[in-house]
Amino acid sequence: MTWTVPQRLWYLARSLTAGSLAVAALTWAYPPPSEPLRLSIGTGGAGGVYHVYGTGLAEVTGARPDTEITALTTAASVENNLLVADGSMDVAFTLADVAALAVSGEDPFDSPLPISAVARLYDNHTHVVVRADSPYQSVSDLAGGTVSVGAMGSGTEMMADRLLDQAGLEPVAEGEDPASHPAGVTRLQLSIGSSALALENGRIDAFFWSGGLPTHAVGDLAERLPIRLLDLSDHVPGLVEEYGEYFSELPVPAGTYEEVPAVRTIGVPSLLVVNSRMPEERVEAFTRLLFESQAELVEIHPVALHLHPRSAIATLPVPLHPGAARYYQSVKYANDRPPSGHD
Repeated sequence: MTWTVPQRLWYLARSLTAGSLAVAALTWAYPPPSEPLRLSIGTGGAGGVYHVYGTGLAEVTGARPDTEITALTTAASVENNLLVADGSMDVAFTLADVAALAVSGEDPFDSPLPISAVARLYDNHTHVVVRADSPYQSVSDLAGGTVSVGAMGSGTEMMADRLLDQAGLEPVAEGEDPASHPAGVTRLQLSIGSSALALENGRIDAFFWSGGLPTHAVGDLAERLPIRLLDLSDHVPGLVEEYGEYFSELPVPAGTYEEVPAVRTIGVPSLLVVNSRMPEERVEAFTRLLFESQAELVEIHPVALHLHPRSAIATLPVPLHPGAARYYQSVKYANDRPPSGHD
């Protein structure tokens, strides 16, 4: 058959149209992959569990071609909520009582922040660390001494100030003579690593710390210096009455730290939070990534054993992000029983 030029052009156009339709059909059946999951995560000070957990998550997910988690060192809870709210950070660790204040806009926050929870992770244990041979047996015994209350903008600092207030200890102003304030305490704002070093060097008499068990910086200190933890169980009822049902009495078992006796202390849940405006698909993908990485995270720190869908949803009064809720619904958390040893 001999085709004219117009016939050839018509056949070519029909072939291209058919091919385009075929490609379109294949594209519809196999949509292009979603965008890579790239998130920054605010942790805490080096030596603390938030820092280990966050850098561990970045490490174990690093081999995934579609994922990039960047862990950033911060002062932890208070700062982390502010950074997530203003968009400087995508995800962050925080104590539940601090996040509740962020959501309601109470001090130290000026107004309600757009914060939603991804998961409840585990319970932090409040530490007040002293030398083993020191005379201190309670927080009130620290009157006239020098203490580290944790890094500025941390949940540790907030807890330390509450405990000092309960004990009737007022901060001594810089430059004042501590001896003129028998019910005062000199208050330094040091990170967990700096606090441990300051106690070892005799610069401070005690330091406060809120973290999971064990906290590496405390464990390393115990290997170099005989230390004790103060029993804080008497403070729990007062904290609950004044600040809400975030606090519980928890043990620090003997052997958690080398040669450190068992004590009872204050437990506060730890959360992962995001900005409430983060797209649901991103939050769902991150929540799935968190749980899929659990086995590897346990190898980095045993506190990851406490992660379980049924306990992870217990974040109130911090609302659960709808994207996280979608993940929990997809794994039918309501019908699951947590394995033995999980919260």
